[in-house]
Amino acid sequence: MEIKDKLVEAIVKGIQEKKGQDITIADLRGIDGNIANYFVICQGNSPSQVEAIADSVCETARIDAGEKPVHTVGLPQAYWVAMDFVDVIVHVFIPEARDFYNLETLWRMPRL
Repeated sequence: MEIKDKLVEAIVKGIQEKKGQDITIADLRGIDGNIANYFVICQGNSPSQVEAIADSVCETARIDAGEKPVHTVGLPQAYWVAMDFVDVIVHVFIPEARDFYNLETLWRMPRL
């Protein structure tokens, strides 16, 4: 398994540990000018669950893949938390924010 696939696997594990829902993995490697190789998108039912998912992702990525995000935004409100792992960007939404921004339609990626 290549190192970034290991990171994606660790991120998904962290999301699942806190009962994150509707996980989507968008493989952007074939898109010219992409900002990352993967987007991992999920949701939690409340800002407190979004924060717990983000914390779990950080911890699991650090332990399982030896990676940590270079930048995280959105934690104070926790309606949409974005975590930048350079080659992987993680988006954790509350349902209303996810529906509003609808990132999956940018690449027509189905939810898992």
